[in-house]
Amino acid sequence: MNTVSVIGGVAALLTTVAYVPQAYKTIKTRSTASLSLPTYIMLFLGTCLWLAYGIMLGDWSIIFTNLVCGLLGSVILYLKLIEKPGTDAEAVAQRP
Repeated sequence: MNTVSVIGGVAALLTTVAYVPQAYKTIKTRSTASLSLPTYIMLFLGTCLWLAYGIMLGDWSIIFTNLVCGLLGSVILYLKLIEKPGTDAEAVAQRP
Protein backbone atom coordinates (compact mmCIF):
# COMPACT_ATOMS: atom_id res chain seq x y z
CA MET A 1 0.00 0.00 0.00
CA ASN A 2 1.44 3.36 -0.98
CA THR A 3 1.49 6.62 1.01
CA VAL A 4 -1.31 8.18 -1.05
CA SER A 5 -3.62 5.24 -0.32
CA VAL A 6 -2.81 5.36 3.39
CA ILE A 7 -3.52 9.10 3.56
CA GLY A 8 -6.78 8.63 1.63
CA GLY A 9 -7.84 5.75 3.85
CA VAL A 10 -7.12 7.61 7.07
CA ALA A 11 -8.92 10.71 5.77
CA ALA A 12 -11.95 8.62 4.80
CA LEU A 13 -12.00 6.89 8.19
CA LEU A 14 -11.74 10.14 10.15
CA THR A 15 -14.37 12.02 8.16
CA THR A 16 -16.78 9.10 8.40
CA VAL A 17 -16.25 8.46 12.10
CA ALA A 18 -16.53 12.20 12.84
CA TYR A 19 -20.29 12.03 12.21
CA VAL A 20 -20.86 9.21 14.71
CA PRO A 21 -20.66 11.15 18.02
CA GLN A 22 -23.03 13.89 16.79
CA ALA A 23 -25.46 11.40 15.27
CA TYR A 24 -25.42 9.30 18.45
CA LYS A 25 -26.01 12.31 20.70
CA THR A 26 -28.73 13.71 18.45
CA ILE A 27 -30.57 10.38 18.24
CA LYS A 28 -30.21 9.74 21.98
CA THR A 29 -31.31 13.20 23.17
CA ARG A 30 -33.50 14.19 20.21
CA SER A 31 -31.93 17.61 20.75
CA THR A 32 -30.91 19.62 17.71
CA ALA A 33 -31.34 23.15 19.06
CA SER A 34 -27.61 23.87 19.05
CA LEU A 35 -27.09 22.57 15.50
CA SER A 36 -26.97 24.91 12.54
CA LEU A 37 -29.52 23.98 9.87
CA PRO A 38 -27.61 25.73 7.03
CA THR A 39 -24.41 23.91 8.03
CA TYR A 40 -26.06 20.48 7.98
CA ILE A 41 -27.82 21.22 4.68
CA MET A 42 -24.50 22.20 3.09
CA LEU A 43 -22.69 19.19 4.59
CA PHE A 44 -25.41 16.84 3.39
CA LEU A 45 -25.46 18.30 -0.13
CA GLY A 46 -21.66 18.21 -0.29
CA THR A 47 -21.68 14.58 0.82
CA CYS A 48 -24.27 13.76 -1.87
CA LEU A 49 -22.06 15.40 -4.50
CA TRP A 50 -19.01 13.47 -3.27
CA LEU A 51 -21.07 10.30 -3.48
CA ALA A 52 -22.10 11.12 -7.07
CA TYR A 53 -18.45 11.87 -7.89
CA GLY A 54 -17.36 8.53 -6.45
CA ILE A 55 -20.05 6.71 -8.42
CA MET A 56 -18.96 8.44 -11.65
CA LEU A 57 -15.36 7.43 -10.98
CA GLY A 58 -16.30 3.96 -9.80
CA ASP A 59 -14.16 4.55 -6.70
CA TRP A 60 -15.55 2.36 -3.92
CA SER A 61 -13.63 4.12 -1.14
CA ILE A 62 -15.26 7.45 -2.04
CA ILE A 63 -18.65 5.78 -2.52
CA PHE A 64 -18.61 3.90 0.80
CA THR A 65 -17.27 6.81 2.84
CA ASN A 66 -19.84 9.26 1.52
CA LEU A 67 -22.67 6.77 1.67
CA VAL A 68 -22.06 6.26 5.40
CA CYS A 69 -21.57 10.01 5.99
CA GLY A 70 -24.73 10.74 4.01
CA LEU A 71 -26.78 8.29 6.03
CA LEU A 72 -25.55 9.66 9.37
CA GLY A 73 -25.93 13.24 8.18
CA SER A 74 -29.44 12.58 6.88
CA VAL A 75 -30.54 11.32 10.30
CA ILE A 76 -29.23 14.49 11.95
CA LEU A 77 -30.76 16.69 9.25
CA TYR A 78 -34.11 14.90 9.47
CA LEU A 79 -34.25 15.35 13.25
CA LYS A 80 -33.32 19.02 12.83
CA LEU A 81 -36.06 19.56 10.23
CA ILE A 82 -38.83 17.91 12.28
CA GLU A 83 -37.94 19.69 15.51
CA LYS A 84 -40.53 22.21 16.60
CA PRO A 85 -39.08 25.55 17.77
CA GLY A 86 -39.11 25.92 21.55
CA THR A 87 -39.79 22.25 22.25
CA ASP A 88 -36.22 21.08 22.58
CA ALA A 89 -35.96 19.50 26.04
CA GLU A 90 -32.28 20.38 26.50
CA ALA A 91 -32.83 24.02 25.52
CA VAL A 92 -35.89 24.33 27.80
CA ALA A 93 -33.95 22.84 30.73
CA GLN A 94 -31.18 25.43 30.31
CA ARG A 95 -33.53 28.42 30.48
CA PRO A 96 -33.26 30.50 33.67
